[in-house]
Amino acid sequence: MWRALEQWVRRSNVMTGAEWMITRFGSGAGGTVARMAAALIAVVTMSGMIGYAFQGIGKFAHVYVPAFSAHQLALAIIGTTTLYVLLGGLYSVVVTDVIQTVIVTLASIIIAVVAYVHLTPDALSAALPADWTSLVPKWRLPEFAGTENAGYELFGALVIVWVAKGVLLNLGGPGGMYEFQRFLAARNPRDAAKIGAAWGVFMIVRWALCMGVTLLALVAIKDVSDPEQVMPVVLHEYLPVGLKGIVMAGLLAAFMSTFSSTVNSGASYLVRDFWQPFIRPNASEKHLVRASYVATVGVVIFGIAIGLQAKSIAQIWEWLMTALGAGVIMPNVLRWYWWRMNGWGYAAGTIVGMLLAFVPLFTADAPPMYVVFPPIAVGSLIACIIGTLVTPAVDDDTLRRFYMRVRPFGAWRHIRDEIESAGETARPRSERPGLAALNTLLGIIAITCAYLSPMFLIGHWHGRALLGLLIGLAAVAVLAVTWYPNLPSPDEQ
Repeated sequence: MWRALEQWVRRSNVMTGAEWMITRFGSGAGGTVARMAAALIAVVTMSGMIGYAFQGIGKFAHVYVPAFSAHQLALAIIGTTTLYVLLGGLYSVVVTDVIQTVIVTLASIIIAVVAYVHLTPDALSAALPADWTSLVPKWRLPEFAGTENAGYELFGALVIVWVAKGVLLNLGGPGGMYEFQRFLAARNPRDAAKIGAAWGVFMIVRWALCMGVTLLALVAIKDVSDPEQVMPVVLHEYLPVGLKGIVMAGLLAAFMSTFSSTVNSGASYLVRDFWQPFIRPNASEKHLVRASYVATVGVVIFGIAIGLQAKSIAQIWEWLMTALGAGVIMPNVLRWYWWRMNGWGYAAGTIVGMLLAFVPLFTADAPPMYVVFPPIAVGSLIACIIGTLVTPAVDDDTLRRFYMRVRPFGAWRHIRDEIESAGETARPRSERPGLAALNTLLGIIAITCAYLSPMFLIGHWHGRALLGLLIGLAAVAVLAVTWYPNLPSPDEQ
């Protein structure tokens, strides 16, 4: 689905995901409220991601530098990275992102090869259950009952919620965070679509990294008290000195790349969507640069505060992905496919969802994801619909401009009929609905096989690895005929 949405995003002609609300809902009160709501949820999410990074990098570094606490190490690393973000500028951040991607890819390949060499079929058979490679999820894991991991006992329910969340997340497109702005920064819709495809390709080796670390830990690591430190312990035990340095550089590069994107995104929302339009609308470029410095430091401090309060990496991640994600997922879906959706409805759904998301965060024993996610998503959906229906619809001129420029799918017949009756011509779609659905299915097959094949290979399940590779290549071959030739023209701006 993102293969089409990337093109829609790029055609919106804005700089941030919150600004996109003006394109969709107009520059009136409804569009302004929606823009502020989107910027608010983005800043909260970005700050939560920084808190997640704070917890993660501290625990990782503590394995190698035990003389200092995890929090001390996290403060040192994040402080250095923040200085790099402030002094480097956007161009240098982009260039280093490219270099860091190359280093991360190399590090992932090294770990995958090391895991393949050290793991043997006999060792895997002795340490893993017979059906470990099955892709069919179990409904219940009884061994987790009554433990600190009791939330994973009904594993089947978790799978259902994860699948539902994934479908809705993709239907809603980029959530307005830094990935949204990467598409907006593309030269044209054609390049935006290519970015979306490349994103999935770059992740292939990282899945191999995860599988290598997981299998090494399950087979040979027995004395790790904190499961969130398994990865650094595995790398410390299995990598020789020279390779260890390369891998450490690669993983730090991955951290810096993600951290810089997160911080830049949060700061841009504060400056572009709060400070500039409401406080200093006529600010000079020099003033805005200084404001971005202050915003960057502010976002980092807020994120560190969240990280200091969290008990674990899992606590922050589950809250971000389940509770907070559920609060904004339905407004993001409706904004693309329902013409009647307005800015007031989007803001109502987002704010209600965010408020509901804070309930499990401050609950002593928060219920598992399959309990938290549905009521927050439903509550946000109801607020969206009510907020939309009790307020005026977006004016037809704004809707026509949006539809003619972006050409989304969904319930837009009313607007399409108006355009045709007026004799106007909307931008032609690069893909027909049926073809877009086929390409989405083929993309799912291709990327799933691309992720599974190296994972099976590392575990010495060669037959499954080969089968996944062949199916994935077949799907890519079909996409080369059905998707690539139908991309927008390079001249489209």
